[in-house]
Amino acid sequence: MRIEVAGSTHVGMKRNHNEDNFLMLPEEFLFCVADGMGGHSSGEIASRIAVDELGEFYKLTSKDQDCTWPFKMDKTRNYDENRLATGVKLANARIFEKACSESKYKGMGTTIVTVHFSQSAVYVGHVGDSRVYYFRGGALKQVTEDHSLLNDYLKAKKLSPEEIENFPHKNVIVRALGMKENVQVDVSRVEPQEDDVFLLCSDGLSGMVTDAQMQEILQRTPELEKACSQLIDMANAAGGNDNVTCVLARYHAA
Repeated sequence: MRIEVAGSTHVGMKRNHNEDNFLMLPEEFLFCVADGMGGHSSGEIASRIAVDELGEFYKLTSKDQDCTWPFKMDKTRNYDENRLATGVKLANARIFEKACSESKYKGMGTTIVTVHFSQSAVYVGHVGDSRVYYFRGGALKQVTEDHSLLNDYLKAKKLSPEEIENFPHKNVIVRALGMKENVQVDVSRVEPQEDDVFLLCSDGLSGMVTDAQMQEILQRTPELEKACSQLIDMANAAGGNDNVTCVLARYHAA
C-alpha cells in the first residue's frame, strides 16, 4: 500500500490568525484536520493538541500493540475502529483538561476529521463539522455527517434552499472535542479502490466551495499539491470567511 498526500492551510481573508491544524503522518497512514474554536489563541491550541495527541497515540500503539489503552474497547467495533476512536477520545480528554486548567482556556475546543488507511479498509473518524469526502471515478462523495445545528434541522424537517441560506446559526456545532469530559466519535469504513482520493477539510473550504466545484477541481487537476492550492484559492476567492485547511490523500494498493 502506498499513499500520495498533500496538505495546506490558509488564514483566509477575514481572520487575523489561523485556528486550524492538520496532520500528515504517512508512516502510520494517518491524516487529520482539526478546526479550533475559542477566544484569543485557544482554538489554535485545542486543534494542535488534537492532532498531536492522535499522532502520538498512533506512534505508540504501532510500536507496542500490547500497551494499555486509556479507554475500554467497544466490542461492536474492530481493532482499527477502536484504535481510531480511542485516539480521538484521548485528544478530547487532553483538551478538556487544558480547558479546565486556566480561565483563559475555558470554552476552547476543536472539530476533528481523521482518515487511517489499513491493509483491508479506510477508516474515517470525526467529531464536529469538518468533513471527509472521497473522489472516485470522477465523482465526489461525502463520507462524514456534520455534527451541526443546521444538519439537525435538515434531518428533522425539510428546509427550502432559501431557508438553508438564511439559517441564523449555520456555524453552531453540536459536538466537538473539549466541550465535555467524554465525547462520542463517529467511525465509518470505506472499501478503497485504486486511485481513490480522500479529501479532508475544515468548514472554511466546504462552507465556501460547493461539492460540485470541489469535484470539478479534482477532475481537472490530478496533481494533489496543485489541487489543494486551487481548492484553498477558490474558498478565498469566494470570500474566505474562515481559516481554510485541506488534505488530499490518494490510495494505491501497491
